[in-house]
Parts: sequence; C-alpha cells; structure tokens
Amino acid sequence: MPEVATITRRETPVTAALQPTPCASPGPTRFQQPPRLRPHLLTRERLLVRLDQAGDVPLVLLVAPAGYGKTTLLAQWTRADGRPSYWAPAGVDAATGVLGTIAAALEAIEPGAGGHRRVPPRRTTPASVRRRLEATQRPFLLVLDDVRGVRVPEALSVLAEIADALPEGAQIAVASREEPSMPVGRLRAEGKLVDLRARDLAMTRREAAGMLALAGLELAPDDARELMEHAEGWPAALYLAALSLRGRSDLRRAVRRFGGDDRLTADYLRDAVLDGLDDDRLDFLRGASVLDTLTGPACDRVLGRTGSGAVLRELSRSNTLVAPLDSTDTAFRCHPMLAQMLRAELGRSQPGREAELHRRAGAWCAAEGDLDRAIEHGLAGDDLQRVGELIWTASSDRVLNGRRAEVRRWLDRCGRERIAAIPALALTEAALQLAGGERDLVEHWAATAEDRLAGDAPRSVRAGIAVMHAAVAREGLAVMDADAAHASTLVAEGSPWRALCCALRGVAAHLLDDPAAARDLLEDGARRGAIGAPGVQALCLAQLALLALDDGDRDDAPLLASRALAQVERHELDRDAACALVYAVSALVRSQRDRVESAREDLERAAVLLALADPVPWYDVEVRIVIARAALRLGDVTRARDALGEAERRLPRAGGAVVLARWLDDLRAQIEAFALTALIGPSSLTTAELRVLRVLPTHLSFREIGRHLHVSANTVKTHAHAIYRKLDVCSRSEAVARAYETGLLDHDLRSPSKEDTA
Repeated sequence: MPEVATITRRETPVTAALQPTPCASPGPTRFQQPPRLRPHLLTRERLLVRLDQAGDVPLVLLVAPAGYGKTTLLAQWTRADGRPSYWAPAGVDAATGVLGTIAAALEAIEPGAGGHRRVPPRRTTPASVRRRLEATQRPFLLVLDDVRGVRVPEALSVLAEIADALPEGAQIAVASREEPSMPVGRLRAEGKLVDLRARDLAMTRREAAGMLALAGLELAPDDARELMEHAEGWPAALYLAALSLRGRSDLRRAVRRFGGDDRLTADYLRDAVLDGLDDDRLDFLRGASVLDTLTGPACDRVLGRTGSGAVLRELSRSNTLVAPLDSTDTAFRCHPMLAQMLRAELGRSQPGREAELHRRAGAWCAAEGDLDRAIEHGLAGDDLQRVGELIWTASSDRVLNGRRAEVRRWLDRCGRERIAAIPALALTEAALQLAGGERDLVEHWAATAEDRLAGDAPRSVRAGIAVMHAAVAREGLAVMDADAAHASTLVAEGSPWRALCCALRGVAAHLLDDPAAARDLLEDGARRGAIGAPGVQALCLAQLALLALDDGDRDDAPLLASRALAQVERHELDRDAACALVYAVSALVRSQRDRVESAREDLERAAVLLALADPVPWYDVEVRIVIARAALRLGDVTRARDALGEAERRLPRAGGAVVLARWLDDLRAQIEAFALTALIGPSSLTTAELRVLRVLPTHLSFREIGRHLHVSANTVKTHAHAIYRKLDVCSRSEAVARAYETGLLDHDLRSPSKEDTA
C-alpha cells in the first residue's frame, strides 16, 4: 500500500487555527485515521444524520469554499461510522492516481481479497479496480479530502464509472473547495450522489450560538442573531468573530461593526479564499464588489469590459464565495463579508475608481428601473445632482404611501447644505413636510427649490414645485384650484401627485359650493390614489363622506368614512397629521350611527393629529368644525364650543370657504340650543344614555328597547329618566324633540338595526 499522505497547504496562524489537526500516518498496514477535532468545533448532528440516512448512495460530494467545515464533518462522520474508513492522500492529479488510491484502500480493507494482489497505482486501470471492487465483500468508506488540486477531468470523472461496482454499503466521499470534474448532474439524476453545498454546511443559529459559546464569546440573543445573519452561517467567519470580539467592552457596538474588513477576517479571506487568483480576477472582484447582484451585463457596464458572465460562472465554481442566485447562472452574489473586504481594499487602494464605479452602477440600476439601488450607488459615488432627481422620483409614491422613513434616511445622508443647494432635494424635503402637515416648511423648501431651479431642470421637478404651491394655498381656495389645475398639466399621467391635484381641486370645489364638480374631482382623486397614494385616497373619501352628509345621504356617508379609515389603518398612516380629517369624519359618522365608544376614540385621535400639525387654514377650519359636530353629537358641549371658537377665529384665512361659513352658522345654532339645557361638564349624557336616546324616537317599549340593547327594562328606564333630567324635560316625546333641536338626533333617523347597535 502506498504511504498515506497528509493534507498540505500554506497556513497562517489564523488558517491553522481553523483546520482540524491530522494524525500522523499509523503505518502501511492500518487505515489512515481521520483528523483529530479541535475542541471549538461543534458536532454537526443534523448533517451526520443526513449522511447516515444516505448509506446506500455510492458517492458523497461536499463542495464549499474554505472554512465551511468539510474536513471536520468528514472526520466526525468516519469516527461515528462503524465501517472501516480510509483517508486518501490529497492532490491526486490523474485518473490513475485516483484509481490507485481506491486500489490501495481496498487492499488495506481486505488484503488479497478474491485472490488479487494489489496493483501499483501506475498500472491500475478502471477495469482492474472494478474487478477488485466486485471481489470485495466488506463495506467501507473512502474519503478523498481537499481535491482542489485535481485539474485533469478524468481524475475524478472515473469515480462515476465505478460507482455501480461498489459493494453494498460502501461509499466514496469527495470534499472540494471547487466544483470537481465529475458528471454531477447525471449522478444526481440517477440517485447515485449525496450533494452537500455551502448552503447545507452553513451553521444554523443554534449551532452558531454553541460554537461561539465554546469559543468563549457570550452574546445577547439579538447580537448573536445579527452576527449569524451577517456571516450567513459561515463557520470560519463566526469563529473569527469570536476571536476578534472576545474581551470587547461594548459587545453590541463591536458586533455591529464586525465584518469582512476586520483584520482577522480579511487575512483569512486573502489566504484561504483569494489565494491563487491571478491579478485580473482579483481586480474583477474588487470592482464588482460595489454591486449587490452580479450579472454579466451589469459587470460589463460598470467595469468597462466584456465577458463578465463567463468570469462570474467560473468564479462561482471555484473557491471564491461567489454563489449563483438562479438556476441559469445569470445572476450571482458575493458573500457579504467577502464583498465588504473587497470594497475596503478598493477604497484604500483606488478611492477615485471606487466613486466612479458607484456612479456607473447607479446609472445602470436607474436604467433598469431599480431606483433604490441607483440612489444608494449615487450617494456612495457622491453624484448628488443625479441622486436628487432619483430621490424625487422615488419619493413620489413613498411620501404619499406612508414610507417616508426611507426618504428621510436618504436626505439625512445628503446633509442640510446640499439639500438647500439642489432643487430636487429641496423639493423632496418640501414633500416630506407636506405629509407631516407643516405648511410653513413646505412653502420654505418649495421656494428654495424654485430659487435654485436651472433652465434645464427636469419637468418632474417643475411639476413638483407647482404641486407644492397648490398645496400651500396661500392665496385662497380659488387660487389653490387654479394652481392644482396647472400642476396637473405638468405631472405625468400615472404619478401619485396627480391624485393630490384632484384632491385639492375637489376640496376647493366643495368648499366654494360646487358639489357636483367636487364629487367628480374627488372620485377621480380616490381612484388615482388607490395604489400609489393611499393617504390622498383616504382624504378624498373623507371629503366625499362630508358631501354625502350635506346631501342628507345617511347610507353612503358611513361607507365612505369606513373606507377612508380602512386605508389609513391598512397603510399605517394613523400617525400622519394629514389624516386628522379622516378620524374626525369617522367620529362624526359613527356618532350618528350610535357607535359611541368608537366615535369617541376617533375623536381623540383626530384632536391629537391636528395638534401635531401646522396645516393650511381651510384644512384646519374644516377639521375643527367636524370635531365640533362629532363632539356635540356625543354630548360633549365643552369640546364642541372650544372647537367652534377656534374654527371661527381661523375662518377669515380659509380663502373664501363659503361652505365652512355655513357649517359654522349651523353649528353655532345647535350649540346655542344646548345652552338651554344642563348639558355642560359632568352633566353630559353618558355612553349608555346616548344609546338609549338613539332608540327613543321609535315605537319600541322600554322592555323591547332593553331586549334590543341587551339590557334590562329597569336599566332602560333608569337611563331614560337621566336623559329627561339632563335635557330638562318631563317626557319621552319632549326628550326626542329636544334631541332634534340640539342636534343629538337627526330628523331623518331611521329605526335602528342590529348593525347600528352592535
């Protein structure tokens, strides 16, 4: 039997620490023993179970970059397995070498089996090895570890030829950092191959936590999860993290900063992953590291070269932590830690080239419609003029769709001075302030954008400035309508800002007493805002609900109000100051339908949101009037009076809103009627009393009312007497008349249904 070789490779202190330690050869008559295991390496029980369950599959293939524990797993498997095992020399580089290794293993397992003498490796043929296998009765396990040096295709493909000749229970395991020259596809399809890749060998969270603990690093669960996600289960990276982070005073901060640019990790990546690549491949990887997703066309465009697709496929099949993202080998990605290390080297060695590559990548992503990545590359490449236009384009739906945090992060990275200097960025800031209900800031940033506007400014930026002018409504409702109409001619047909223009024009028409035009415009705005601008759609629906109430339509108003509220809650806009009107309208409609508890909750929410904003005058007055109407309906005359007073003080600035003036007159008359009663402060009607009052105009007796409200007749009688006292009346009919007079009941009230009293 040839003398058994051990694995040899250039080892730094870091790579040596990550490798199992091989035993010395036990002599020519015994099997090569698997490497001894380092105490910090955890048993991979799930993988051992998988290998144990595949005992009838002749070939086992482990392919993964350095540091995924291939050798360790094989060592654990051979120690746990009951069959005799043979660890072959590394680096066989010809078919005869592989065949000789198999022949030597067979001779060691069953010397002279079947009368055959061992044939020296240089004279071994596939036929002779097949005959020797057929004569072997004893199952065995042959391990070919670290075959990255095998370059001749026939050296490993010969294994496929002899797979059928293996005795029952015998297996050959091949571990490689690179894709071996074997017919893997055919073997897999024929069920003759157990194929373990990097995704299989990556550690689970539990395994990673165990290894970190054994390596002396105790982390909080959130920190361990963050480290695990960043390393993507790569065992070498996790162990290096343990070495690097041990003893740090601020572990949380250290975990967040740990990455491929850490010195220990970078050294390991250079030695174990990038070693052997020529300068052209290294330069390719450094340049491509600015991209998250690597495709042939993208790399060609960014790196200014051709043939990138073939290079990516080659690298994905070598020891470089470049993995395919699809089954067609068209898209790839670097492991995030390798990409981080490469970007750090690129930034140190060629900072000017790094910025240029980011600018090219940004142009490529923008052309492909990936605005988020285009913006990120533009920011990294300091291409702020172009970034400003991209951010404005991307913010159109985000600002009106409840996703303002993303836009805010982009602007914060630009800095205040640059925002003020670039029209598109200033316009985006104005849009953010508009969504927050800050009228003065909207006007400031829109004016800043207009002042910096150049003659060749994009049409979308000019359109945005026109929209902001309309939204500010500084010169009243009629001018707001004209500005919004002008902005509509500039805004692209499918832009969410078109929905806002319709909403502004619809509000102007309603408050200037043109309900027919208002309804058409608001319905158009609701339709346009359904997808890209749910907040605008909700405001259109709320305004339509007020139109329905003005028309005495008590059926459409609740439907419109509930749709508006559903949009707000579905898109998590409940903290947007601009949605105060939606909650105020919902409170008013629910109070009319005897949903007292829900109405009061909506009323409180509307008041809170209004207090957070500095809205345009017409909006401020309208919301306060609706709040007052709902409060009055709920018997809270104090709040109704306060809201009425604030609305009256602000009405002169509302820009000729004749409908708001009419609403105020009606509301004032109702509150004056309340002044004739004792409905002040603690004497207000309770929720239970309001529910009973709602049913008093019907023909139902107290007993029937009790069944309807699920309370006793005595309880109804008690509430009724409290209502008489608080309304300063003596009978049920007088209570109903006073309720009509004060606005607590509507004259067109229909008999309550189960839905109304639910």
